[in-house]
Amino acid sequence: MSKITFLGAGSTIFAKNVLGDVMLTPALQGYEIAIFDIDPVRLKDSENLLNNIKKTSGSTCVIKSFSDRKEALRGAKFVVNAIQVGGYDPCTITDFEIPKKYNLRQTIADTVGIGGIFRNLRTIPVMLDFAADIREVCPDALFLNYTNPMAVLTNVMNTYGGVNTVGLCHSVQGCMPDLFRHLDMSTEGVKAKIAGINHMAWLLEITKDGEDLYPEVKKRAAAKQNEKHNDMVRFEMMLKFGYYITESSEHNAEYHPYFIKRNYPELIERFNIPLDEYPRRCIDQIANWNKMREELLNDSNFEHKRSHEYASYIFEAIETDVPFKIGGNVMNTGGLIANLPREACVEVPCLVDRSGVNPTYVGNLPPQLAALNRTNINTQLLTIEAAITGKREHIYHAAMLDPHTAAELSMDDIIAMCDDLIEAHGDWLPKFSVV
Repeated sequence: MSKITFLGAGSTIFAKNVLGDVMLTPALQGYEIAIFDIDPVRLKDSENLLNNIKKTSGSTCVIKSFSDRKEALRGAKFVVNAIQVGGYDPCTITDFEIPKKYNLRQTIADTVGIGGIFRNLRTIPVMLDFAADIREVCPDALFLNYTNPMAVLTNVMNTYGGVNTVGLCHSVQGCMPDLFRHLDMSTEGVKAKIAGINHMAWLLEITKDGEDLYPEVKKRAAAKQNEKHNDMVRFEMMLKFGYYITESSEHNAEYHPYFIKRNYPELIERFNIPLDEYPRRCIDQIANWNKMREELLNDSNFEHKRSHEYASYIFEAIETDVPFKIGGNVMNTGGLIANLPREACVEVPCLVDRSGVNPTYVGNLPPQLAALNRTNINTQLLTIEAAITGKREHIYHAAMLDPHTAAELSMDDIIAMCDDLIEAHGDWLPKFSVV
């Protein structure tokens, strides 16, 4: 019996989507589904919901819940990761509140920026523990990483963890449909090409019957910028740099030095930027889960419909050898994107079949896009350096190279803020040496 292990299964709704999809896929019937989480209550919730889906779908998959991570992983063919280290309280709160004392404001803080750096630093040690277990008990497993910060964690698992890892993000599937919905354009027959880095990949081509649709897209986008809407940052970046970005405006507002600026407070209103958005979402998600939990878990007739998540389609393609195309986060081995660093993790089209996940060659990005990507890659690589070497100075380097942080704070304030964050995180972080 083949086995899929889901780490972080206490993320019940996401586990429902990924593993519910597995149970609806004919080629994956009979699989053992092993679920693991450090929260026994949330783990039991997920087990109950998955068993309800198993019943209504008639699946022959076998669901097993584990409190021992290594046993959950033992013999797995596929591993899905959806953990969050530190949660909303205390770690997300810390990531936002301490930078505010330095007048550094954020929107999401889960990818780069000061919040992304510290989310990485507390997550990388856990991921490397996963990698050690995987090398011991399921060394040939394919690891699907859904946890942010996507690029750094996927890089670490491949480069230092010794685990075959691909990172998966919803923003690729939603990029072109979201754009066309905003602009009241039909997606029927439209072809798209996307490549770059996670959360800052680029819609490089949009065509229909060989016709370039970008001129019409930009015309409509320019007109739409005259009114308030929820995607103003991405539209502005497209109009200034030429291409649309995969991840949302609230994310991209903090990836660049152009939008959240204390000397230009009017930009927040002008571009409709939701400061402190992620903490609000966390609070809402906790409240919504508490409201829906009993109803969802006690509905023995609950039926699941296959979602757009890539995981089950990847498993299916590997099992059946029927190719499936994804946008995947992989190492830039051999220069898949030729004008980005080879040691970076990039997001490119990949073809999946029985041989696994096979990235495709993209070549050079337009130079302005590669330059924007490199500003974020700099912080990513220095964050990895800090995590692997244990040197505090590299945390400072990562923060000083972050575009938004560097645009707002002096070097002395950046270092002081990092020291405050390290102290506030306490045991959520490993110890970093001071040289």
